[in-house]
Amino acid sequence: MEAIQSRIQPKFREISEALLQELSVEAGEELHLHIAKHARRKVNAPVDTWMSFSSSKRGYKQLPHFQIGLFDDRVFLWLALIYELPNKANIARTYLNELDSVLSAVPADYMLSTDHMKKDADAFGDLGDEGVRRAVERFRDVKKAELLIGRNIPAGSPVLGSGEAFLDTARETFRTLMPLYQLAVRGAGTTSDELPVFS
Repeated sequence: MEAIQSRIQPKFREISEALLQELSVEAGEELHLHIAKHARRKVNAPVDTWMSFSSSKRGYKQLPHFQIGLFDDRVFLWLALIYELPNKANIARTYLNELDSVLSAVPADYMLSTDHMKKDADAFGDLGDEGVRRAVERFRDVKKAELLIGRNIPAGSPVLGSGEAFLDTARETFRTLMPLYQLAVRGAGTTSDELPVFS
């Protein structure tokens, strides 16, 4: 935990300073930085840690949001729709109604995960149209199901050896995912002002 707080979280703040304003402009709304606190952990580090950008100052879990984080063997860049979202079914219906545009917006090498706590993810190209449809339907129908779309960058990638290369990759990823973010926001129909104070 000490290493996360002293080494990783300051990097998250640096990344935020480079990306947040630009991302807010592209989203058409002010986005705010949230860094995972892992409040229930005192000694043992979690298997992953992350930062997120959401439209609420108070939290991110109940809103569509962008995540940058890492496991021990990869960095992930996600558009994250996690199980705390109050209007999951509406978001899923919005995606299913516009599935062709959803699929055309996502490159074949982008990944889809259904659980933010696990490394498991499948490439869109491997899933095919029917696999993506099933994942969105599961997100709609299963209370704990999630939908995370984006990129996984392996620990040895040259992209992670250069701050500028990483920022460029993050910008490109979130720009690609922005139409899906905006669809999710429309489907959610919940403004950040309507959310409870806790996150």
